[in-house]
Amino acid sequence: MKNDLDNSRMTRQVYDIPDFVVEALDHSSMWERYRARPPYQQNDYIGWITRGKREQTRQKRLAQMLDELRNGDAYMGMPYNAKV
Repeated sequence: MKNDLDNSRMTRQVYDIPDFVVEALDHSSMWERYRARPPYQQNDYIGWITRGKREQTRQKRLAQMLDELRNGDAYMGMPYNAKV
């Protein structure tokens, strides 16, 4: 899936969202929480997940992203406080 985030201020590579991540976000109903994150975080999550060399690693990272979105208190293992 083509990533439609506003990348006008980003200098890093913008990653397309793979089908397995789209399916996981659909299945878990986490699109709203995913889209609520800043564009750089959305992109970082996708890049981090897809750079995993083994399928097991990619699935583990995907599960971590979904858990962090669900709880709303972390970003790639770091504390995160959403701006209200």
